[in-house]
Amino acid sequence: MKFIHTSDWHLGKTLEGNSRLEEQEMFLNDFVDIVEQNDIDMVIIAGDIYDTSNPPAAAEKLFYKTICKLADDGNRCVVIISGNHDNPERLSAITPLAEEMGILVFGYPLSKTTEAKYKGFEITQALEGCTKLNINGEKVTLITLPYPSEKRLNEVIKGDTEREQQISYSKKVGDLFRKLEENFEEDSINIAVSHIFVVGGESTESERPIELGGSLLVQKSDLPQNSQYTALGHLHKPQKASERLNAYYSGSPIQYSKSERVYSKGAKIVEVHPGEDAIIEDIYFKNYKPIEVFKCKGIEEAINICEENKDKNIWSYFEIVTDEVINQKNIKTMKSLLKDIIEIKPIINQSYEYEHVDMREKTMKELFVEYYKFRNKVEPKGELLDLFLQIVEEEGDDN
Repeated sequence: MKFIHTSDWHLGKTLEGNSRLEEQEMFLNDFVDIVEQNDIDMVIIAGDIYDTSNPPAAAEKLFYKTICKLADDGNRCVVIISGNHDNPERLSAITPLAEEMGILVFGYPLSKTTEAKYKGFEITQALEGCTKLNINGEKVTLITLPYPSEKRLNEVIKGDTEREQQISYSKKVGDLFRKLEENFEEDSINIAVSHIFVVGGESTESERPIELGGSLLVQKSDLPQNSQYTALGHLHKPQKASERLNAYYSGSPIQYSKSERVYSKGAKIVEVHPGEDAIIEDIYFKNYKPIEVFKCKGIEEAINICEENKDKNIWSYFEIVTDEVINQKNIKTMKSLLKDIIEIKPIINQSYEYEHVDMREKTMKELFVEYYKFRNKVEPKGELLDLFLQIVEEEGDDN
């Protein structure tokens, strides 16, 4: 049996207010092709389908269209769990329609589906947090733990004793995994899926923290111990969560922040059979619109870079070393040459020392110059100073 593990699509996510839906649609079209070309039997999406609990309609439409293509009218099993960005109720609202096509959606810890037979597979047993399937004549046991917030976890455990209240978050997750793993069988393919933050994981700028002071971190020892593969979601950098276990983060499919520029994006294709080691293959996605950071020694170099890259489809950040504040004329020139500039950040290379100022001994002009130097680390240009004094004069202040 062969499946593909992906996560953290974050449909509807923006970059400083700029839509990424066009890139996301290109990725999803390619993802469907990858699934079909590699004869994938099951698709696992390990949470954070959307970027917010109230995603835009266009993002939901894109998601529904994609999973219908992936399911291929019940020929392929599609498994979806909620992440910390998703609204589990909203995500699960499509369940009645989704289940008709072989799309299994799990919103909460211990969610369950229903027994059913489809063109390409069969759900032979539907338990809380565990689904048993028959895919291509092979038995599959799938345990699922959608994002377990502390509140959701406590509701599942339903413990009321003092001891149960004192058990750590990680231990509760571990105990739940142990209980679910009791459903694993020797003659079955045993897989786990969850959306959690494992201790030691390398995060990026674009992930919304799911832990507070380390309280919602999961220890490696509390991961499933007997699954042949554990498919994880949350961290955007592809990585192995444990050296000893086959527990992996697939990572996000698109660069969602500057810190995600330094590694490739992709998914895991896994071939596995009962009682055998999983064969894990990395497959990489295209970078549809790269994020670039340009560090420039002066505004002229920045303008030249804009000219050189004007035909490229990129998101760009500029850090410009300068002796003075970059004027609006130069900013307009840069943006006219290169579209989708997200940030132009001046790095002022001058420094000033400030002394206590007695406002009664300073003119309005001198006070403005001192304040401007304090805020911007450079002196105001003549035209800016003239404009300030003109405004002051119009307000009736005589300096």
